[in-house]
Amino acid sequence: MRRSVVAFTLAVAQCSVLATTSVQPLRDDEVVEVLPLITRSRPTLSAATKPVPPDPLVAAPAARNYIAQARQTGDTRYWGRAQSLLAPWWDRVDAPVDIAVLQATVQQGRHEFAASRRVLNTALARTPGHAQGWLNLAALERLSGDYAQALAACMKVGQAGQALYAQACTLETESLQGNHQTATQGLQKLASQAREASQRAWLSSLLAEAFERWGRDALAAQAYQRSLAFEPDLYTSIAYSDLSLRLGRYKDALLALSALPETDAVLLRRAAAWRNLDDRRWRGALSALTDRTAELKRRGDDPALHGRELALIALWLEDNPTSALAYARQNLALQREPVDWWIALQSAKAAKDDTALIELKATLGLTGLQDARLAVKQ
Repeated sequence: MRRSVVAFTLAVAQCSVLATTSVQPLRDDEVVEVLPLITRSRPTLSAATKPVPPDPLVAAPAARNYIAQARQTGDTRYWGRAQSLLAPWWDRVDAPVDIAVLQATVQQGRHEFAASRRVLNTALARTPGHAQGWLNLAALERLSGDYAQALAACMKVGQAGQALYAQACTLETESLQGNHQTATQGLQKLASQAREASQRAWLSSLLAEAFERWGRDALAAQAYQRSLAFEPDLYTSIAYSDLSLRLGRYKDALLALSALPETDAVLLRRAAAWRNLDDRRWRGALSALTDRTAELKRRGDDPALHGRELALIALWLEDNPTSALAYARQNLALQREPVDWWIALQSAKAAKDDTALIELKATLGLTGLQDARLAVKQ
């Protein structure tokens, strides 16, 4: 999912540190400390020591901070930290709307799209003027390939008083529908008018993606570079590396990835670039990715939530297009962004599965998505 432009304030907590003396036991059976026994009787809490009810005005900005860190680092633990802050209101129908929208954002970040949509619809029914909620819902509708519903959500963003974001939302959706010239001209105008670097970076990233869908790869590369110059961003860096990999510019891909944390998505793309450059490091990267996948399964995570990456590992690194196609099809049941269709079509072509290719093209045609990268010949 793409980044969102959010404002938040970092609160720095200060605490006193007690001096301690390190105790080093001489034997394994030496008793260092005896803890008090646990009893059934508990002292009655005084008014001063009773737990303080959670405050949504404190929890919301702290959760936004964790969400921003999750997006910038790719570290999924920050999604969990955000959820822990929102836990007192999680799935409550009477939760403050700002909190409910943040819950939906965490669920989007974890690819729990159906749950996120339910939470957003409930929250927006109570507070139809919540612009961020409508933006989140528009992103979900685009991800599922329902562009009519996405445009309706974009319109609601404008009605909530956020004209810039409503226009960008609409233009991005129109680009997906094939209105490439209108979309790129509109996004260029918005980017030139934006005052904040973060807004210019975001709009330039949207513009780059719109140029890619139009088949204007050179202009897309320039827009990605402008976006990253305004403000470095994990999402945009990965998108630019994908463009570079697709064009065979493997050194450019590695350069785009050089300063990024070693998330699965980043390591996967580095491995693909290294392999094409005959750099033996790709084998170590594949081994690491295999270990990470095994760890996910041991933790009980649903592999379907990682279908995009698993398909690319099979396609790019394992030379197993049949397995890649199976993962890609599972992934399309979850999300249908252009990259997801591209992976499925490339996998079917590499597997020489003409039946699958015909079926995928037919289903793609029903969505209305128009993207030059998806013109795969049998």
